[in-house]
Amino acid sequence: MAEPQISKTYPVKPKHKPKPRTPKQTAESKYWSSFKTKQIPDLISSITSLTFSPTTPHSFAAAHSASLTLYNPQNKFSPTATISSFRDVVSSASFRCDGLLIAASDLSGLVQVFDVKTRTPLRKLRSHTRPARFVKYPVADKLHLVSGGDDAIVKYWDVSGETPICDLLGHKDYVRCGDCSPVSADMFITGSYDHTVKLWDVRVKDSGSVMEVNHGKPVEDVIFLPSGGLIATAGGDSVKIWDLMGGGKLVYSMESHNKTVTSICVGKLGKDVGEEAQQYRILSVALDGYMKVFDYAKMKVTHSMRFPAPLMSVGFSPDCLTRVIGTSNGTIYAGRRKNKEDFEGGSDEELERPLSKYERRQKKLKALSSGDAGGLGPVEEPQVRVLKPTNFRYFHRGQGEKPSEGEYLVMRPRKVKLGEHDKLLKKFRHKEALVSVLGSKNPENAVAVMEELVARKKLLKCVSNLDTEELGLLLMFLQKHSTIPSYSGLLMGLTKKVLEMRAEDIRASDDLKGHIRNLKRSVEEEIRIQQSLQEIQGIISPLLRITGRR
Repeated sequence: MAEPQISKTYPVKPKHKPKPRTPKQTAESKYWSSFKTKQIPDLISSITSLTFSPTTPHSFAAAHSASLTLYNPQNKFSPTATISSFRDVVSSASFRCDGLLIAASDLSGLVQVFDVKTRTPLRKLRSHTRPARFVKYPVADKLHLVSGGDDAIVKYWDVSGETPICDLLGHKDYVRCGDCSPVSADMFITGSYDHTVKLWDVRVKDSGSVMEVNHGKPVEDVIFLPSGGLIATAGGDSVKIWDLMGGGKLVYSMESHNKTVTSICVGKLGKDVGEEAQQYRILSVALDGYMKVFDYAKMKVTHSMRFPAPLMSVGFSPDCLTRVIGTSNGTIYAGRRKNKEDFEGGSDEELERPLSKYERRQKKLKALSSGDAGGLGPVEEPQVRVLKPTNFRYFHRGQGEKPSEGEYLVMRPRKVKLGEHDKLLKKFRHKEALVSVLGSKNPENAVAVMEELVARKKLLKCVSNLDTEELGLLLMFLQKHSTIPSYSGLLMGLTKKVLEMRAEDIRASDDLKGHIRNLKRSVEEEIRIQQSLQEIQGIISPLLRITGRR
């Protein structure tokens, strides 16, 4: 006759474990959290504009006060140049498509074009009679600029001649922002404090807007989405998406901010593989100090970050490695994400990370085989000594090797560690298992053992066999934890059964009577708390209903 097989034993766990209040972090939240934030403090005033160069190494320019500072994200965000040839506060900046020139506007109404390397002003465009608020280089166009300002005029410039080709009229209030189409160098959009966003085409002779949408509130920022058929507008506490191909139809309105949205930009998930590879997101910042990441394909907010100051501007690099946020107190929160190329190319992260013995050896061999070792010419790669059974390391070889693609990995099963109560349950010593967890500091184990005894139909039998001292331990446990919401469903029912089954023993012992008095006090206190909470709920509920109708 075959021997019966004993099934595996696992530690008992509480079935009704309370769920954590904080939701589990999603894969996309981990991606946006992987940008290690560094503060760039001590700038003069609020950061009004952040823009990235389209060419490697994707430096970014920060406009603050009457200066424009360029930073290199690959060199620990160190400042590489500062342009101070401005009469007033710099309001906006834009790189040319080749990254060699940068245009900037200031509140004096002047638009200037600088050489990035020499910081020399090459052109000065004077035509705005009021402060100039934005300037943009069209995509793949090196000869023209678009600017707008508080004079409610949008100007299309010939940079080489320093003259406006045409003045685009139509806005009735300050023009605060604009963006150029990614698919056409002749089309761009502008946003104004008259609540409207206008689409312009310089090929139209009458200089009128091609299309107009009403955001409903003063427009702070506008951007084209990568397809060129959708635009996003920011104003008030909302970000709205419009379909230009559908005649300016409103697609969605995101209203997750509590204060005015000051800036938006397009970010991209820089993953090489997977469903989320090369997907675009809208990054928005507001005066409430929050940065929101919005997936406009699924129409939902996928990530949110809190900063300690009102946010004024945001930027995202084309290589998906750098994210910068400017605040109203002159601080830039610059974040950079690690990637494989950083480690291969010797980036800052690699220099800060300690190398293992194997990595140091491989780096040394790579330097020797590269053809130059300290200027002495090519050096042959040294031969690695073959391990023999006489060497102790021979018997430990291969333990640090990582499996390559296609190899089958055999996992060693982990030994399950059992607690004292688990071992007693395994031996069917139910009463001893219950007593062992009553005196412990972990109530989860005690509740788990009680649930297991209920499943085995042995809990009431164990309670009836407890002596006076053990019964005191049980009553003390019930007095401490029976009012906890996650355990009350089981422990309140057990308390009633204990009082019914062991009433005579409780009357005969003064210690047990003291435990019962303490249990009664804790239950009465919990009832008073619940009644107070119901009164508060009765006060708040009508207010919430009234607020929901507005």
